[in-house]
Amino acid sequence: MTLVSLWQDRHPRTPGEVGELSGEVDTVVVGAGITGLTTALLLARSGQSVTVLEADHVGVGTTGRSTAKVSLLQGTQYSRIARRHPEPVLRQYAEANREAQAWVVRFCDEHEVDYQRRPAYTYANGASGERAIRAELDAARTAGLAVDWQDEVPLPYPTRGAVRLDDQVQLDPCELLDALSLQAAAHGVRIVEGARVTGVSGRDPVRVLTASGELAATRVVVATNMPVLDRGGFFARMSPSRSYGLAFRTPSALVDGMYLSADTPSRSLRDAPDGDGTLLLVGGNGHKVGGPVSEQGRIDELRAWTARWFPDSEETHAWSAQDYLPHHALPFAGPLLPGRDEVLVAGGYSKWGMTNGVAAALALSARVLGGRMDWAEAFRPWHGTELRGLLDAARINGEVGLEMAGGWLRPALHPGAGSAPTEGVGTVRYDALRTPTATSRVDGVERRVSGVCTHLGGIVRWNDAEKSWDCPLHGSRFGPDGEVLEGPAVCGLTSR
Repeated sequence: MTLVSLWQDRHPRTPGEVGELSGEVDTVVVGAGITGLTTALLLARSGQSVTVLEADHVGVGTTGRSTAKVSLLQGTQYSRIARRHPEPVLRQYAEANREAQAWVVRFCDEHEVDYQRRPAYTYANGASGERAIRAELDAARTAGLAVDWQDEVPLPYPTRGAVRLDDQVQLDPCELLDALSLQAAAHGVRIVEGARVTGVSGRDPVRVLTASGELAATRVVVATNMPVLDRGGFFARMSPSRSYGLAFRTPSALVDGMYLSADTPSRSLRDAPDGDGTLLLVGGNGHKVGGPVSEQGRIDELRAWTARWFPDSEETHAWSAQDYLPHHALPFAGPLLPGRDEVLVAGGYSKWGMTNGVAAALALSARVLGGRMDWAEAFRPWHGTELRGLLDAARINGEVGLEMAGGWLRPALHPGAGSAPTEGVGTVRYDALRTPTATSRVDGVERRVSGVCTHLGGIVRWNDAEKSWDCPLHGSRFGPDGEVLEGPAVCGLTSR
């Protein structure tokens, strides 16, 4: 069961029939989120022939589930970068986001996409949060942002100050994607929905494989946040995170800006215009994908928290989103393998894809077209900046190794392979052949699929909010029938 975001509900889309794919183009873009569509538009404007391949439909992924804060103030992101990198890299990151924000605003102005100007706040609830935001204040100022400290935060619950940056932007991300799609198509881009890429091989030309045939291209841009290609090992350089969003109808506007807490569990707030009224958006409560948590419990915690502090709110939507946190705290945009420009990748936006995704598109298009952006050095993979994240990478992969071992042990600790699950429940047990089998019951239908993720062999866990099988290793997700919902896996779980 997919939780539908406010934005996806406002802009419903379903992929049409995919015909036989064949032929050759200059560039194939994989993924129709903000990075993929912006890259396709920029390349098509320069005269390139471009085809975008999307596994499901435009807006189905992270962009369509975003809080859509197009903000230069980004929680505690600047202090996170400053702990790992020298000042010039920090400034490059800020410049990349500044240029991306300006591009988004300019595009919205030119194509009548609505947006609102709001102050952005990173605020603290407790002592540890206050220490974090004071460090963020220093880092943001070092990066060149005109941030201020604010003792009193206009929220209905106790806080200990905030970092504030005025004149930031919020919008409806699916409205932006629709406009990008229309403009890309007007410049000759072919957008093919329902075409999952299963492989990329060769060079000069590169061959892009799907269930509906293959395309040849001079270059491929993989804009899926987590690359669906294992070459380059990007799956080992990021941690997948799932977080939640709720929309509430309110009697009046309850917040006057975009808010994000520095404390754990995180709380994100913003308003969203809705006809003659306004909606309150509440987000946060993130955790590692496939972790030993109740996803439904995380959503219910957000509901209870909102009911306490905004008691007159009436829920209209609930959804989740998936993001990736790179070990060295910087996004990447560049070659999949060093010295090989025929396959380029972008992702690792640390939950700030509305600016970083556009910055990645600007960097990639400049690389393809022979341009130069000095700030793009901070986004370049296979660069010395990644060495500053080696300790975090070691920790992440150590946790993956422990999860791999523990995952294969868990089914043995819970016997009862023959017992049928109750409605809305999924279990993984060893079958008679000592193979992990994932059994679920959704809408009265019992399904049995392999419990082994097709990416690198992790044992999946049941997601009780979305009725899906989630892999705790690198964030692949599957429906009850085994269908791929999120990569890096490109093949579904086999039926039992």
